[in-house]
Amino acid sequence: MQRITITIDDELLDAIDRLCERRGYGSRSEAVRDLVRGAVAPVQTTDAKDAPCYGALSYVYDHGTRDLARRLTDEGHHHGVSIASLHVHLNADDCLEVAVLKGSAAAMQAYADSVTTQRGVRYGQLHLIPERVNEAHRAHSHGKA
Repeated sequence: MQRITITIDDELLDAIDRLCERRGYGSRSEAVRDLVRGAVAPVQTTDAKDAPCYGALSYVYDHGTRDLARRLTDEGHHHGVSIASLHVHLNADDCLEVAVLKGSAAAMQAYADSVTTQRGVRYGQLHLIPERVNEAHRAHSHGKA
């Protein structure tokens, strides 16, 4: 592991300290490492379009929109990246769907685009996670040295 020095203003450092307290980080360094990982992972997966990764696509849609539920289901079958999903009725009009994905970043982005551009889909967010998780981070996240 490398040691670096950064200059940061007091207001931003206070925000990092609050984040450490709220999330239970043992140090500022661990908080900053997680923030950097969170910023780098999507770039790595989108830069390497063929790289295998996992993803989560969450979207809210109006279930009353004619034929939308069928079209959304068809998109999931057509793209072949959806491995599981969760469906929640939010209110009388809206449903939240979360699709767990596995495949290439390009295939997942194509699937997300085909879903979120449907008439009646009000919100959509794709979160990509590289398949190869950094070994040091994996050991840390499981409480191992």
